[in-house]
Amino acid sequence: MIVLTAVFLTAFVASSLVEYWIHRLMHANAKVGERHRDHHRRNEGQGVLWEFLDYVKGAFLPMLVLFLVSWPLGLSWLLGGLTYAAFSAYAHQLQHENPTKCFWMKMPVHYVHHKYNMWHHNFGLGVDWWDHVFGTYKPVEWLTEDELQATRPSFLQLRWW
Repeated sequence: MIVLTAVFLTAFVASSLVEYWIHRLMHANAKVGERHRDHHRRNEGQGVLWEFLDYVKGAFLPMLVLFLVSWPLGLSWLLGGLTYAAFSAYAHQLQHENPTKCFWMKMPVHYVHHKYNMWHHNFGLGVDWWDHVFGTYKPVEWLTEDELQATRPSFLQLRWW
């Protein structure tokens, strides 16, 4: 059970690292980032379900790799990756609609990434760990009058599809 939990957590953390680097790549390469630039122009998420499906579609084969070793390890790895994809899809949508609810980060990095057009900083979607590790975290005073005056819907009141 300890090994399966470790594999699950490793998949969760590895998925966050892959997400970070893919987001950075979208900002570094015009061909890869074409759709992403449209996302920046619109400054909105697709909805949690569509974000989740995009993340899973992009990482489906790596999520299956450990099934070649064993079914329990493969299932644990798959569930860790799917859990991070669901969390990240939710966090991404939440930062577009209600960033003050991102209590697990001191500053909602994806929100400020868009708000201040940070093309070279704050690439995390669900977590800010990798921005700290790779030196792309750029703190700003993000909680302005706009955010303070905004109505505060619940954690679940956001676009799901």
